[in-house]
Amino acid sequence: MQQTRQQPLFSLGQLVATPGALAALEKAGQGPLDFLSRHVHGDWGDLCEEDCRENQFSLERGFRLLSSYRTLADVKLYVITEADRSVTTILLPEEY
Repeated sequence: MQQTRQQPLFSLGQLVATPGALAALEKAGQGPLDFLSRHVHGDWGDLCEEDCRENQFSLERGFRLLSSYRTLADVKLYVITEADRSVTTILLPEEY
């Protein structure tokens, strides 16, 4: 797990989730806030080092941010914040 900061690193904007992501969260008995909190504090989840570096670059330059997590039921979720920080979406990889 990456080191995280106390203050949010960026604005999440409007929060949305796909039906598939909502079903996966419900099945796991989890809510979206744990994943959103990790994302906004710079814990990018299950990304390789190259993708983590890309997120750092994107954070500094105002590009899109992507995190990848697994629910307690072992379902992969993406959390994506758009470059303009207007919206953050939770979705399944196949919904990307």
